[in-house]
Amino acid sequence: MKNILFSFIILQIITNKVQAQLNIPSPGIVDGIYVKEHGLTKTAPKYEPIREADVVWSKRVWEYIDLREKINQPMYFPLDGYEGNEWVKNSDRWSLWTILKTHVLNGDLTLFSPYNPNAYMIKDGDQLKYPIQPLPTENYYTDSNFRSELFSYFGELGPQPTQPLSSVVDGTDSVILINKIYELQYPARDTTWLTSKDIIQYRMKEDWFLDKERSMMDVRIIAIAPVVYAKDADGQITGTKELFWLYFPHCRFVLNNYYVYNESNDSQWMSFDDLFWKRRFTSVIYKESNVADRKIETYKSGIDALYEADKIKEEMRTIEHDVWSF
Repeated sequence: MKNILFSFIILQIITNKVQAQLNIPSPGIVDGIYVKEHGLTKTAPKYEPIREADVVWSKRVWEYIDLREKINQPMYFPLDGYEGNEWVKNSDRWSLWTILKTHVLNGDLTLFSPYNPNAYMIKDGDQLKYPIQPLPTENYYTDSNFRSELFSYFGELGPQPTQPLSSVVDGTDSVILINKIYELQYPARDTTWLTSKDIIQYRMKEDWFLDKERSMMDVRIIAIAPVVYAKDADGQITGTKELFWLYFPHCRFVLNNYYVYNESNDSQWMSFDDLFWKRRFTSVIYKESNVADRKIETYKSGIDALYEADKIKEEMRTIEHDVWSF
């Protein structure tokens, strides 16, 4: 009973924040031809409870959703951006990045660092070991320590200016000194914030399993991570980089209150939670659980890596077919 009450309170808090941020007409105004009865307060369907004894087979896989694929573009658009220090978002619907970023900043979702904060060179990736959280009842806008910790995940500082500031003293130019000793004062470094257009992929950690109690193959998304291009000091692309990981069951409370664009029918939009539940996206496996704990890219490349990903999917389908074929 306590869990149900707690979940309801979380849902109400998130719903109130969503309604305050998205375009809600004034009282007496109907923005359309009818009053929408199914608004932003629908309840996310619960996962079917799974007992360990009912799982006769399981496999963990890691997949990436390429946002360049047309079917995945409802996650990518509409784009957000910055005008000066103001974060500009679409008033009717948001991209997946805008949703996740908004609720991490508000403190509704817990961000997990892919790196050990005490030894930054040690990468633990998707293990969800290092949460970055504000103080209780605080968020990005009110907790200065939380704000400084989050900055490296949502933005970056430009290069340090090489020319120090100067001032005019007695008609001559002179550099400004700090504490009147040797430390020069330089202009502030430019700040670049990541926006929707910078996100190229979403990576997911999933468990596929056979449930003998329901006689079906099912899947659970465990965690999700936005991915951007990794660049060197000259701005050249050197690879890809996971920004952070989020625990997906917690994301469902948020994603269920935002709707995905349906290019075929404006009156039949599903929520982002429905999109993931119904697997209305295309993804590619880049790693499966294996004895060497290696990714596909370490032993296959190019088109061969895609063939290997399809092979893994086909093996899982074959296992399901063989179990239920007599």
